[in-house]
Amino acid sequence: MKENDLLTRTFIFGVNCLKFLRSLPNDPESKLIRFQLGKSATSIGANYEESQAGSSKADFKNKVKIALREARESNFWLRILEKLEGYDSEEFKALLNESAELKNILAAIVNNTKL
Repeated sequence: MKENDLLTRTFIFGVNCLKFLRSLPNDPESKLIRFQLGKSATSIGANYEESQAGSSKADFKNKVKIALREARESNFWLRILEKLEGYDSEEFKALLNESAELKNILAAIVNNTKL
């Protein structure tokens, strides 16, 4: 996978999460998840984008680690939604799957970046 592909994937994931969050009800739980997932899902791409301008390999790796933490958090909130609401739409399944894939890709980048 080329880095530009991952930049695109993380950007699209953030946008798709924000679009999905518009469909959540206005109950207190959904408001909390909307806020937390909206922040973490968009932060993946923002931090990976920042990593591309890292001043060193260590800076690059650190920013990718932050993106990985945000991907883990996004996956967590999506799993919470799955248990609370029982979402089973194709749109939701795609978000859940993409969050898991992004976690794996970012973890591989962190593990394979030699300092």
